[in-house]
Amino acid sequence: MEVRIDENAGYCFGVVKAIGAAEEELSQDGSLYCLGDIVHNSAEVERLRDKGLEVIDHAMLPQLAGCKVLIRAHGEPPATYHTAESLGIRLVDATCPIVLALQQRIRKGYDEMLRVGGQIVIFGKPGHAEVVGLTGQTDGTAIIASSPDDIGAIDFSRPIRLYSQTTKSREEYQQLMENIRRRLAEGADFVAYDTICNRVANRARELETFARSVDVLLFVAGANSSNGHYLYEYCRKVQPRTHFIANAEDLEAGWFAGVSRVGISGATSTPRWLMEQVAERLGGRR
Repeated sequence: MEVRIDENAGYCFGVVKAIGAAEEELSQDGSLYCLGDIVHNSAEVERLRDKGLEVIDHAMLPQLAGCKVLIRAHGEPPATYHTAESLGIRLVDATCPIVLALQQRIRKGYDEMLRVGGQIVIFGKPGHAEVVGLTGQTDGTAIIASSPDDIGAIDFSRPIRLYSQTTKSREEYQQLMENIRRRLAEGADFVAYDTICNRVANRARELETFARSVDVLLFVAGANSSNGHYLYEYCRKVQPRTHFIANAEDLEAGWFAGVSRVGISGATSTPRWLMEQVAERLGGRR
C-alpha cells in the first residue's frame, strides 16, 4: 500500500510565525504564557506545553502583572492591549500579518461608517478568536454573519461594509455578497472586500487534486479547527472515502481493505510531524 503525505499540507505562514516566536522565547526563558491555544491542534499544544508554554485566558491577565504573554496568530481586540499596558505585561505579538492588516482595514471602515451611519458586517464564526479580534476594531458593534443566509440583522437601507474572517470559504462569501445585493435598497452604499487568505483559498484547489489521486484520504486536524472542518468537508465532496482524524490512534483497519493508495493531508493548523506519525503507523500495515 502506497502512503503519500500531501506536500502542500501543514502550517500556514501565520502559524509558523507564532510557533517560532513561542519557541524562541521558551529557549531563552523556559516559560511563557499564551492567550488561548497557540494553534487549534491539541497535539501541538501539548508539545509546546512540555517546553514550558502555559495556556491562559483573559480572566487570568490580572494575575500576570509584569509577565510575558504571547498573542497568537488569530490576533486580539484593542482591549487586550490596553489591559496588558495597564498591568505592565510584555506582549509577544505573533498576530498573523494578514490578520493584522485586516484588523486595520476594518478599523478604517468602522471610522468611515461612524461618519455616515453605516454598518460593518463580518462573515465569520461567532466567538472564534480571529472574529473576536476583528469585532474589537468596531468597539463590538459589527454584525457577524455566520452563514450566507445569516443576514437578518442587516439594515439594507444604510451603508454597509463587508469583510470576511480570513479562513472562510470563498464560495460561501460570494453567496453572502449576492444575498446582500439582492436585498439592498435602491442606491444603497455597499462595498465588499476580498479579505480571505489566499493560502486558505488555494488549499482547497490543491486538495481537490490530491484527493482525486488517492483511494482513501486521511485528513488530520484538531477537533476545534474551523479551517480543518471546512477543508475536510471540501475533501469529502471530491473523495467520499475521506476520514477526519486527530492522530494515528484514530486509524481503523477497515478503512484500508483492498486499498492501493492512501493520502494524508491536514489543516493549516496541522503540524507536519503529526502527519508523519500517521504515515509511520500506516507503514506497519504494508
